Amino acid sequence: MKYLITGCAGFIGFTLCQRLLQHGHDVVGLNNLNHYYDPVLKKARLERLTIYSQFQFLRLDIIEREKVIEVITLCKFDRVIHLAAQAGVRYSLKAHFAYADSNLTGFLSILEGCYYGQIPHLIYASSSSVYGTNNQFPCSTNMSGDHPISLYAATKRANKLMAHAYSHLYNLPTTGLRFFTVYGPCGRPDMALFKFTKAILEMKPIDVYNNGDLSRDFTFVEDIVEGILSITDIIPTKKSDKSLTASSDAPYRIYNIYNIYNIYNIYNIYNIYNIYNIYNIYNIYNIYNICNGQPIKLLDFISALEQALGQKAIKNMLPMQAGDVHTTWADTKDLFSLTGYRPQISIKEGVKAFVDWYRTYYHV
Repeated sequence: MKYLITGCAGFIGFTLCQRLLQHGHDVVGLNNLNHYYDPVLKKARLERLTIYSQFQFLRLDIIEREKVIEVITLCKFDRVIHLAAQAGVRYSLKAHFAYADSNLTGFLSILEGCYYGQIPHLIYASSSSVYGTNNQFPCSTNMSGDHPISLYAATKRANKLMAHAYSHLYNLPTTGLRFFTVYGPCGRPDMALFKFTKAILEMKPIDVYNNGDLSRDFTFVEDIVEGILSITDIIPTKKSDKSLTASSDAPYRIYNIYNIYNIYNIYNIYNIYNIYNIYNIYNIYNIYNICNGQPIKLLDFISALEQALGQKAIKNMLPMQAGDVHTTWADTKDLFSLTGYRPQISIKEGVKAFVDWYRTYYHV
């Protein structure tokens, strides 16, 4: 099959591209290589992809709508998996327009391209942050998600509504996946695991917010990729039951995506999973969480990292940060029952895999 992967030099995008290429698929990867974090790491990921003859890289920003539409329309992709976005909750507290440009205008470019290109299935990344102030756990995709507490979360909430509109109006098959806290080898430097590892090895203190009283539905990156792949070929049928918040007769679904190690949701901020058969005249709309489904206490996560490093952390206890949430815990039963997909990697295994990569990459 022929795939377009946006954000191909990103953490999840790179891991997904590598898996697809290993399975013999043709992959066109799109990335703007911006400076949100060190582009050297992004280029290192790309180098590992360019060894495959069936990989083509395009340096392109998704806000360049005419070019994006042209690429999607002309290349006749079997699947488009949209992972490019301006990430980060805390960064969204100050760089407001970066999120509007990439996550709203950029996503509209992807929708338009898929519409004109008659793409059989668009899968796009969402986030557990969309659950905002929700205090009912595990988070279900049937919850409204109407109270985001960061601009990042608000843009991901908007993506769901935009996708639904295109699914309803143009029978565009769209699937939104709400990712929870993803970690693993070659991860993002702005994420806690990366920051903690660097600080501990340098014998510097780590910032622990809310005095460590936080829980996250951590998900290993390979488990996330497995969850994405498990859903790409599942085509939804018309859904007539509108009794649930997340239900619609449009070709659209939202799922929480969980860690294979646990049968529950990984950490659903705002995952959207929409499946739609382009040969079906009806719209289909669903939402799924994709995650581990089992919250891990932050202090236990740090303990696993200390064990993997063989070194204790110096903890700088701080109050709760603006835009942050206390707990993430998703309900993934919809995605699990649909695909049979289960997370496989435990926290200890996943953290050790990251530490092994980090030591090798940075020679420490």
